[in-house]
Amino acid sequence: MRNRFILLICLATLISLAGMAQSSYAVVAIPEALLKNASVIKRTEDIRYEITEGNKASFYQKVAYTILDEQGDRWATHAEWYDKLRSVESFEGSLYDASGKKIRSIKKGEIKDVSGNDNASLADDNRVKWHSFFYKVYPFTVEYETEIRFKGTMFSPDWIPQQKGAMSVQHSRLTVLSPVSNPLRYKMFNYKGEPVVAEVKQGKSYTWEVKDLPAIKEEFAAPSWHEITTSVFLATEKFVLEDYQGSNASWKDFGKFVYDLKKERDELPEEVKQKVRQLTSGVTEDKEKVRRLYEYMQQNTRYISIQLGVGGWQPFDAKYVASKRYGDCKALSNYMFALLKEAGIRSVYTVIGSGNDNDYLMVDLPSSQFNHAILFVPQGKDTVWLECTSQTNGAGYLGGNTGNRYALAVDENGGALVRTPHYGMNENLQIRSIKATLAEDGTLLVKSNTHYSGMQQDNIHGLINNLSKDKVKEYLHEELDFATYDVNQFNYSQDKSILPVIDETLEITVSNYATVTGKRLFIVPNIMNKTYRKLSATDERKYDIDLGFEYKDVDSVEIELPKGYEPEAMPQPVSISSQFGKYSNTVKLAGNKLIYYRSIEQYSGRFPAKTYPDLVKYYDAVYKADRSRVVLVRNEQPLKGF
Repeated sequence: MRNRFILLICLATLISLAGMAQSSYAVVAIPEALLKNASVIKRTEDIRYEITEGNKASFYQKVAYTILDEQGDRWATHAEWYDKLRSVESFEGSLYDASGKKIRSIKKGEIKDVSGNDNASLADDNRVKWHSFFYKVYPFTVEYETEIRFKGTMFSPDWIPQQKGAMSVQHSRLTVLSPVSNPLRYKMFNYKGEPVVAEVKQGKSYTWEVKDLPAIKEEFAAPSWHEITTSVFLATEKFVLEDYQGSNASWKDFGKFVYDLKKERDELPEEVKQKVRQLTSGVTEDKEKVRRLYEYMQQNTRYISIQLGVGGWQPFDAKYVASKRYGDCKALSNYMFALLKEAGIRSVYTVIGSGNDNDYLMVDLPSSQFNHAILFVPQGKDTVWLECTSQTNGAGYLGGNTGNRYALAVDENGGALVRTPHYGMNENLQIRSIKATLAEDGTLLVKSNTHYSGMQQDNIHGLINNLSKDKVKEYLHEELDFATYDVNQFNYSQDKSILPVIDETLEITVSNYATVTGKRLFIVPNIMNKTYRKLSATDERKYDIDLGFEYKDVDSVEIELPKGYEPEAMPQPVSISSQFGKYSNTVKLAGNKLIYYRSIEQYSGRFPAKTYPDLVKYYDAVYKADRSRVVLVRNEQPLKGF
């Protein structure tokens, strides 16, 4: 990195001496501080977003990137998607060399126009226009200028000048023009002061501007990107989506818009109504009715994404799903809503942000922040949550994709923020019991029984419910933490409840697990659950530590040793307690059996950057403790009479 930095400075100096630095895109014009830790420099960006009285909008952007190395190549490509609600009015670009001299501009025929279908959608009207210069003489600069027109203002652009950690920003500006009749709402992160607001012919203009943002060195367990760099999120008070009008004045108002999209779309065909009555006949508990109807829905539908105009937000009606036997998240949630309604059970349609890294909601900026729909069923003090796109989940379980976050529940009264279930340490368990036998040559026969619950079973649930047995075995042969091994047997059993459980049994033969040297035998008693997290103690931490996933692991191991060995070196018991977690292990010899016990509790939470050295020490101590070895020596007593 340092050599490349020196090379760039030397190159820039030579360019300057040669009198070639006339262009503002010359590398010599980049402040030295912006080159550190950067693979790309955003030289300039000018964005203008104009909202009209008719609830339409236009978006103009001119942006230039200087690409310093291969890691910055992605920014030499520019793409704009479009559909029936969004059109690309213009698309231009130019390429510049290190001196800032224009090499060429793109020709109209060089702009690719391809389908934006992600192959997971049955119907999708998205298309993408894109271009790349495919240039490799570093450093070089690309400039793109585009204009977009929007039919409606439900989706406002975000302004995040620094898009990745290895990007520094020389200059970026956002200007928003909004009519007085439709006030602009916004939320800012890491922006000093307030935007410049002025009265203009169109109503009001808002301008945000930043200069000389150095590249951000990415850190382990850093907060969300928008929390550590400058960002602005926008929403208009009123918006339009095709023929539907909505309001972001409050979550209640936004929820009313979502509800209106699905209103009167829950009528079932007569044969499905009869099936509902059949499934719930004689059942007295609503939870059991919910379970039966949920399983019926899972067995008779499948998930297919459908993204057509307003269809990105409006579900297909229940009769459509019943006849086609498929639907997207909205359609399947609405269909499940209809099944429950027919059974006399109230449920609530809910929109949410889905994804392990999408658990943050700006609660003080009511707007479209959701990409998924689920359902919940109020049951007194309890609530049954239903992920209607899953054909394998048990009724009531959401998991890591939608658990532990805010969602917007909508009904005829509008919207209200709710929290989805929290899966914490007591839910996310991994309890393992191992009985193993060690042979004279160091081969270990392992018989393992593991109990997974909550989010700890999510990945395994996906494996055993979506892969064939041969593919699961193939996965086990690649992923277990041994150098050379064979999986002799494996089996899984599931309890698909509100807190799902998977029990796993494995029989594995591990070659050369123990090291045999002369009369000594070296063995690590922690067979299957070693941590691999090690952090650099020399890093200077800048941002808070955000540990999100909490869990508990317990391992009990019993290893039957070859006869004739006695201990030469045994690890001492380890007990570590910190604000980040708690760890302990013990090992002892009972006859010819090595007994090992390990427990770790990983906490979640937000911790100040100054605690980073303590986190380094904690992880390092756990790493070492997990690899502690037992040294055994053969007891070679002479035979009697000699």
